Amino acid sequence: MTLTLKAKYLTFFLLLWQVACTEVPKNLLSQQQIGADGTVAAAISPATKLLAVSSLTAGIIVWDQQSNSGKYRLSHQDAVNNLVTNLTFSADGNYLLSADQRNVALWDMQSGKNLGFWAMTEGVTIRDIAVSDYGRHLLIGQSDGKVQHITLKTGRRLEFLGHSENVNTVALSPNGRYALTGSNDLHSYLWDSETGQILHSFAHANRVVKVALDPKGRFLFSADSRQQAFVADVQTGKVQSRLHLDRGRVFTSARFSEDGSQLITGSPSMRVSVWQTSDGKLLKDWSVTPQNSKPQSAVVYDAALQNNTALTLSSTGLAETWKLSP
Repeated sequence: MTLTLKAKYLTFFLLLWQVACTEVPKNLLSQQQIGADGTVAAAISPATKLLAVSSLTAGIIVWDQQSNSGKYRLSHQDAVNNLVTNLTFSADGNYLLSADQRNVALWDMQSGKNLGFWAMTEGVTIRDIAVSDYGRHLLIGQSDGKVQHITLKTGRRLEFLGHSENVNTVALSPNGRYALTGSNDLHSYLWDSETGQILHSFAHANRVVKVALDPKGRFLFSADSRQQAFVADVQTGKVQSRLHLDRGRVFTSARFSEDGSQLITGSPSMRVSVWQTSDGKLLKDWSVTPQNSKPQSAVVYDAALQNNTALTLSSTGLAETWKLSP
């Protein structure tokens, strides 16, 4: 078939239009494939520059950013049939806590050795996990509404019973003393792990899906499944700012910057956002690289601010570094 001159111009115009409409992430600085297809969990340790990803077919891979190579390959049972769906580093980066639906495992990042496994009672599943510095304390949010705080040295277990439904999200202070937990019961609580006493209570209109603690003990973050997300003062419990959200948004990750002035969040819809903690203003918003599928998608499992850049880990298994300012 021979195109007429008019058709040729039209075809050329359509090609130019298609290229112009293809979104190119101008702020993408680097990209590294860490995990395989089927990545179901990921975590970042800014302190030690370690990354961890868990995929259905390759177990848990711990990646060293400095050497740009794999450091450890870990697994709960069978690395080829891996169902570890929760990963988190201690704030000092020296310990990794992993969990499947019924078991929690602690790993030493200096040696890669396993330091112990903890199993849930029959019928109870693990919803979220956290670990303190030096691997001294574990925090486990459960499907029965309970939260377990475990002190490894003494074997002490404290069961927090403040929630009445599924505990979806937990956070722990670096020293293990204070816990922040959120549940389907429309509440998040900041509580003392030594006494189990609730220090501050926060009510939401919908189920709480994400909480985070500033490691320096200044702020906390709490967000529900619709349009309520705020930063509060840890000492007073007073809400400092509310995030200026457009439409209903669910957060899959949240982390404060080193100086506490900013908060970076990830979502199940590829979005990464940087917020100003003082007033909740949106400072930066972009999308991570999606999977090769239609519709395009990617879940942001973790994100961290590093100087003038941001690092993200998503369900594509990609570790991506982004420039924040022009």
